[in-house]
Amino acid sequence: MSAPQDTSEQFMPVLDGVGLVAGAANVIMQLGRPAVGYGVYESRVESGRLFDHPVKRTRTTLTYLAVAARGSDEEKAQYRKAVNRSHAQVRSTADSPVEYNAFDKDLQLWVAACLYRGFEDVHTAMHGPMDPADRETAYQLGSTFGTTLQMPRDMWPADREAFEKYWDAALDEVHIDDTIREHLLSVARVEFFGPVVSRLFSRINLFFTTGFLHEHFREQMRLEWTAKDQKRFDRIMRATGAVSRRLPIPVRELPYRLLLRDVRRRIAAGKPLV
Repeated sequence: MSAPQDTSEQFMPVLDGVGLVAGAANVIMQLGRPAVGYGVYESRVESGRLFDHPVKRTRTTLTYLAVAARGSDEEKAQYRKAVNRSHAQVRSTADSPVEYNAFDKDLQLWVAACLYRGFEDVHTAMHGPMDPADRETAYQLGSTFGTTLQMPRDMWPADREAFEKYWDAALDEVHIDDTIREHLLSVARVEFFGPVVSRLFSRINLFFTTGFLHEHFREQMRLEWTAKDQKRFDRIMRATGAVSRRLPIPVRELPYRLLLRDVRRRIAAGKPLV
């Protein structure tokens, strides 16, 4: 296995803002591990619950991605500290159906792996597979999705080949029961934004969510997906990618750049980050 690469002067993957349409799929992937699913579902951190504070929770999650991918070491440290305060309250109780702890580094590795896999899936759907060398560089950069939490860098599989072996083995731990499935379907139907938004966007968001899920997750979620659906999904994503490639990178990355600017203002003003 290769050692982590020095990526400072190499290929820098674009964080396409349009990839946000894959957000619910990535949530499903992460919460597919029961300990993550119930950790979120039973969370006692009221201010961070999606269905209680949808705008705040969405901003916090997306800001984490922006900081992990593009933030400075100091910004990552600040965000890690803020997330730690929330995660300290996320522990299972005697009544929880599974045992969990938000500081579990194995679970943080899983979450980071899902975030990286989601990025790669979006890129492939829009632009086709990355050049192998570029994919390896992007993969090494992806370790920050875990190290911006408490995951040690050496837990990140050494190279993209090792990651694939980790991923295949980790899928055996994915099990979505009825309780978590209903919660995740509500997320995919954007019900957290209220009935009006859900009626307008539920169908299209569920389509993209299902399209970005690997077959194992679709089966766990009991979501139907036909060859016709796949052709439609591929056609839309290729067309979206063709448009995206013609835009300046600052425009393509605009949502993440705005979030990073916001977190920098919050740090300067001493405001809460999460």
